[in-house]
Amino acid sequence: MKNILTFDIITLFPDLFYSFLNESLIGKGILKGELEIKLTDLREFGIGKYRQIDDEPYGGGPGMLFRPEPVVRAIETRKFFYESQGQQVHSILLTPQGKPFKQKKAEILSTCDKCLLLVCGRYEGFDERIREYVDEEISGGDFICLGGEVIAMVLIEAISRLKENILGNQDSAEQETFTENGLLEEIHLIFSNHPPPNILLCSD
Repeated sequence: MKNILTFDIITLFPDLFYSFLNESLIGKGILKGELEIKLTDLREFGIGKYRQIDDEPYGGGPGMLFRPEPVVRAIETRKFFYESQGQQVHSILLTPQGKPFKQKKAEILSTCDKCLLLVCGRYEGFDERIREYVDEEISGGDFICLGGEVIAMVLIEAISRLKENILGNQDSAEQETFTENGLLEEIHLIFSNHPPPNILLCSD
């Protein structure tokens, strides 16, 4: 049975992903059946007539928080969908409070046979209770974005490129900077009007 790398992205803005999923090596990986990436619109799980998904923090404070009910319902619904088909789910909350994403983590997740369920935040963040319903929290680094969608794209690219048949040359994934040997990758030169340094032309 073919091992397909599966992602499911819970997001308030699924339209942000359409170009990303249809271009370059990610798009080709989907067409070849090496990747499967689903978009789950959080708004569909909103509360009431207007499908509300956010509210003011209890006790006051700036910004709005994602309410727990829509997010938890989305997580549980997608988990049930995959588990009913015999596939386990590893859920990841994308939040600045999470553990910084590094190459080693990408390598671990690239070998995971579970669906990677990525939950994207927005506004001021998540209601604290949502953390109880995910397996781990990941941060893109020591900076703040408008939402988790950009970080989800980073994870998808970093993880997917390590899967066999995604890159044209698999050696590219194994010899890049930040791989296990810890060494920086060699320099690359291609500009025709500027000859390479003499030291690179020496045979010694």
